Amino acid sequence: MSLGKGRHQARQRFGQNFLIDLSVIDQIVDAVAPRRDHRVVEIGPGLSALTAPLLSKLDHLTVIEIDRELAAQLRGQYPESRLTVIEQDALTVDFAQLGSNLRVVGNLPYNISTPLLFACLSAADQVVDQHFMLQREVVDRMVAPAGSSDYSRLSVMLQYRYRLEKLFDAPPEAFEPPPKVVSAVVRMVPLGADRPRARHEGLFANVVLRAFSQRRKMLRRALGDWAPLVPWDAIGVVPTARAEQVDVAGFIRLSDALFPQLPPSAMSA
Repeated sequence: MSLGKGRHQARQRFGQNFLIDLSVIDQIVDAVAPRRDHRVVEIGPGLSALTAPLLSKLDHLTVIEIDRELAAQLRGQYPESRLTVIEQDALTVDFAQLGSNLRVVGNLPYNISTPLLFACLSAADQVVDQHFMLQREVVDRMVAPAGSSDYSRLSVMLQYRYRLEKLFDAPPEAFEPPPKVVSAVVRMVPLGADRPRARHEGLFANVVLRAFSQRRKMLRRALGDWAPLVPWDAIGVVPTARAEQVDVAGFIRLSDALFPQLPPSAMSA
């Protein structure tokens, strides 16, 4: 079964593909398993496909909606005591200002999904978990292990901070208008304070960026003038390896070995 199409015309500039399949909606809500007192934030509520079933299980819900018309509809549909509508681009929202113990949910627009995933990294300490609908190709990259063709900068940066689990796929016909790709839902749980951490996370991000910017090149070439500073044998990383062959722990060791030797300008990507 699916929800009927609303009067709102999907806007391409906002990357709108409205979720309409009731079985997919139920699967997402079951995966989130919200309780009345949970502090849930929904990104891109659209036509309320997820908003309504989430609200039926929550005392209050916060939503972030960039589309002025849809934001107005939401305000007219639900009282402020139940629903807070933040009319803003999710990329510009400071999630840390929304409080702690956040549970973030969203059918993310494909055109901003990767930038938004990186933006959410800064608020990971305030988050309990995130459940996102994304293009399946992106989810496959997120969860890919080192050594696979899908392993990428996105894989390293997210696996450094989250435990990731691909939950299920959603076909194009689950949306209106249907996208040209298959979608998937991913669960992201921030790792705790005892997680392995780089000595300087800005440098770690920069090392990963450099390594994958020329992913077909061996690390000793991709890292450029940093390569001679790396004690390759001591850290157990092979200089002839390519970035996709190095796991998260290997990138941490690589970053930590470079940290005492590089100027402050190298500490941010």
